[in-house]
Amino acid sequence: MILDASMTTLVEQMLAGQQRPLARLISMVEREESSIPALMQYLSPHLGKAYSIGVTGPPGGGKSTLVDKLTVLLRQRGLSVGIIAADPSSPFSGGALLGDRIRMQQHYLDAGVFIRSMATQGSHGGLARSVKDVMRVMDAAGKDVILVETVGVGQTELDIVQTTDTTLVLLVPEGGDAIQTLKAGLMEIADIFVVNKADREGADRLMQELRMMLELTHAENGWEVPVVATQAHQGTGIEELYRTIEAHRRFLEASGQLQQRRALHRRNELWELVERRVRQRLSAQAQKNETLAALVEQVMQGTVDPHSAASRMLDDAESLCRWLRAERSS
Repeated sequence: MILDASMTTLVEQMLAGQQRPLARLISMVEREESSIPALMQYLSPHLGKAYSIGVTGPPGGGKSTLVDKLTVLLRQRGLSVGIIAADPSSPFSGGALLGDRIRMQQHYLDAGVFIRSMATQGSHGGLARSVKDVMRVMDAAGKDVILVETVGVGQTELDIVQTTDTTLVLLVPEGGDAIQTLKAGLMEIADIFVVNKADREGADRLMQELRMMLELTHAENGWEVPVVATQAHQGTGIEELYRTIEAHRRFLEASGQLQQRRALHRRNELWELVERRVRQRLSAQAQKNETLAALVEQVMQGTVDPHSAASRMLDDAESLCRWLRAERSS
C-alpha cells in the first residue's frame, strides 16, 4: 500500500502544521476512500502522542459547552486541541444537521484548535464509523488533546468507551438521570461522572445518589470513579474537572492500563473492520454469484433459516475465500 504523490504532498503539508490539508485528509477519511489504508500506514510512525477525552450523556446536558470550556483551559496551558463533535445525520442528505460552524465559534481563529463535526451516518453508538481514523489524522497533525463529543440522542452511546482514553459521562439534575444511568450501562463506562448545571435544584441529591451507587460497585481496575460538579456555562468547576482528568491519565500511565486500553481498542476496531468489509464484499458478490444469490433467496423465502445459511457461508472457507477474491478482482 503506497500513497500517490498528491496524497503524500497533502500529508507532508499537514505534518508541517498546515490546517487546510488536515481538513482535506479528514474529508477523505469520512468518505472512506480506497486510499485510507495506505494513509493510515503512512501516518503510523506519527501516532500515539495525543490524549483523547470522550464526553457523552443525554441531550441537553451541556456537552458542547463543557467541551468549549475545556478547550479554553487547554489552550491556556499551551496545548493544541482537536475537537470531534458528532451530530445526528440528516435523513435527506446524510450530513450533519448542526454543523461545526455553529459550535464553539470563538475558537475558529485559533490555529491551535481544529474543530470537526461529523454525521453519525446511521450509527447507533453515538459516533460515526470513521471517528477513530479521524482521531489518528488529528494525532499525526500534532494535536496534544482530542475531545470527542457524542451525538446526544440518548443514553445508549457506548461507542465512546471503545474510542477514547478517558470517558466523561455528563448528567444533569433533572430527569432521573441516576436511575437511567444504571439501566443504560453508562455506570460501567464512566471514568469520571460530571454533574453539570450543578446550580440547579436536585444537583446535590444526584451527586449523592451517584456516589452511593459507586460505593456499591467494585473498582476492578483500581480507579475509584469520581463525581465532579460543574456549571459549564459559567466556567465553574472546569479547573477541578481537568485536574481529575489529569489524575486519571496519571493513574492509567502508572498502572500500564493506558497502553492496555489502547491495545484493546485497536483489537476491537480490527474485528469491526473485518466484519464490515466481509459483509460488504459478500453483499456485493451476492449480486453476481449464483450460488450465493440462491442461498440469500432461500433465506428470504423462508426455505432456509438464517443461522443455517450463515453457517454454510462461513464453514465453507474455500468458497468464502473464492467469493471474496472474485469480488475484489471485479
